[in-house]
Amino acid sequence: MSVNRQVQAILRSHPTSDGDGVQIQRVSGFRDSRFSPFLMLDELKSDRSQDYIGGFPPHPHRGIETLTYMLCGHFQHRDHMGNIGELKTGGAQWMAAGRGVIHSEMPIMQDGRLHGFQIWINQPAKNKMQPAQYHDFQPDVITQWRQNQAGLLRLIAGDMTVNEQKLHGPLQTTGVPLCVADWQADQDDKVLFDTPKQHNAFIYTYKGAVSIDNKQISQGQLALLSHGEHFTLSAQEASGVLIFVGEPINEPVVHYGPFVMNSEQEIEQTILDYQSGLFDSY
Repeated sequence: MSVNRQVQAILRSHPTSDGDGVQIQRVSGFRDSRFSPFLMLDELKSDRSQDYIGGFPPHPHRGIETLTYMLCGHFQHRDHMGNIGELKTGGAQWMAAGRGVIHSEMPIMQDGRLHGFQIWINQPAKNKMQPAQYHDFQPDVITQWRQNQAGLLRLIAGDMTVNEQKLHGPLQTTGVPLCVADWQADQDDKVLFDTPKQHNAFIYTYKGAVSIDNKQISQGQLALLSHGEHFTLSAQEASGVLIFVGEPINEPVVHYGPFVMNSEQEIEQTILDYQSGLFDSY
């Protein structure tokens, strides 16, 4: 028999700041194996430029991938490898830090608003010391699927089966199989997702309210789902939801600021490498 995924836990995002005082709503899962391969979700949403004007000045990373997705506004990326990319409304950008990258990210308001997300994805040990990579994906290359009374689905990364329709996203990450999608629905829309049974899955409601298995997940809440082969989302009102599914990385996670490795010794070496200027030479 096929197994329906059920809601295991509902977490609420909490306010914090990062970079040069950028105001964000965050849900972190560094110590929760149910998040793996994902590590953290940040939501940036404001109609006040003072909430983010300082952006994220140059800073290092090692051992993670980042995926940034903008619903409204622009996001400018620069890194020590010479990459420059401006993410536009509806687009995404991806970076694999690998052995080391130094980059800056500057959000830019559009039409008086800014709304976007940054997702941290863990890299398996075999990828943590690979060369860094960067790509951006403008809105016209994001996979879009629409069906009557099922809303609009935008598939940003990976492969996904939606209402028995197989979809392929523009981004295939370097680590383990995963997918990230954005479901934009009207009231009473409903959609069925088929998933690999042993992959982890969770959703984040950024607008409105949706239900899974008769449990409501409202704006600002993240629902961790049990293992299973499918789940159905139903929109209680006009809603927006991010969907995350991925193969867990069953390795130790040691997190220190912008670095995510597998042991304290590796973190100490990472700090020494950065302080000695080694990141600039990669």
